[in-house]
Amino acid sequence: MSSVEGNSQVVNRKSKQPKYSKFTQQELPACKPILTPGLVVTAFILIGVIFIPIGVASLRASDSVVEIVERYDEDCIPTNNKDEDAAHNERVAFIQSTKTDKTCLKSFIVHKKIKNPIFIYYQLDNFYQNHRRYVKSRSDKQLRSPKNEDVTKPCEPEARNGNKPIVPCGLVAWSLFNDTYWFSLNNKAVTVNKKDIAWDSDKEYKFGSTVYPKNFQNGSFIGGGHLDPAVPLSEQEDLLVWMRTAALPTFRKLYGRIEMDLEENDNLTVAIHNNYNSYAYGGKKKLALSTTTWIGGKNRFLGLAYLTVGTLCLFIATVFLVMYLIKPRPFADPSYLSWNRNPNPF
Repeated sequence: MSSVEGNSQVVNRKSKQPKYSKFTQQELPACKPILTPGLVVTAFILIGVIFIPIGVASLRASDSVVEIVERYDEDCIPTNNKDEDAAHNERVAFIQSTKTDKTCLKSFIVHKKIKNPIFIYYQLDNFYQNHRRYVKSRSDKQLRSPKNEDVTKPCEPEARNGNKPIVPCGLVAWSLFNDTYWFSLNNKAVTVNKKDIAWDSDKEYKFGSTVYPKNFQNGSFIGGGHLDPAVPLSEQEDLLVWMRTAALPTFRKLYGRIEMDLEENDNLTVAIHNNYNSYAYGGKKKLALSTTTWIGGKNRFLGLAYLTVGTLCLFIATVFLVMYLIKPRPFADPSYLSWNRNPNPF
């Protein structure tokens, strides 16, 4: 091979290399902060000074929330058996029967004035809406457009009723919560506003305004609540709230709002139609009335987290400052390097 051919191959190999630039050689100017003792202590103090007031404000806002929570699943079903297995079977038989009256009354006294709007939630315990098969048992294409009502493959086993597609299909819709509540205050009916309880994004994008329920809760495989076949899915907000699945086995979902104040010592009565079968899987049902603040509902975790982090940062800053004042270390002193402090004898 001649020297000319060899040189051409070298040129070709070199041509594949990127051209020289400050970017390819990583020589662009960059911020390289040096963590001096003063900078570290100042940063910790600044974090503590910012986080502690936020934590205090969050705790005060959480404590200002007025909340009433009542469990009703045990009180709203009769049982005379002390044996747990027998009582469980009796409760399941009662809730599944179509001949029993499932209405019960719960009364309680308002111990503190509650300003409107008062949000009504139902709470379920031990219900795993985050289970993989449960979450996947739905057809988002079917929910958006009537052209896709036959897209029911992801919805098994609640996909079709005979040869007809179920709309909405899937276990999530099939298990729709169907307990209902009627409120009265001092023997006068209280209006519950159930409008705008679902997310706007769900009403506008996820659920179609031209999609209507079909073959839902028909046949022998009956789950939870029923849907009005004359109302489009985008307007059935109880369904929309339920189908936004929860991440934890204990969760609350919005039922409605009371848009009037409750005064101290008011007698609030709730007539509960106890339909939902939480007894078969050992769940609990609770009714919650709550106000909100700028951080939402009652939640002390956020405030405690801010206070903990802020206090810890101030403590660390104090320790670093005391150590620096008692035994200062000269900045960039090479004698503190390990290979200088422990020289190799060989």
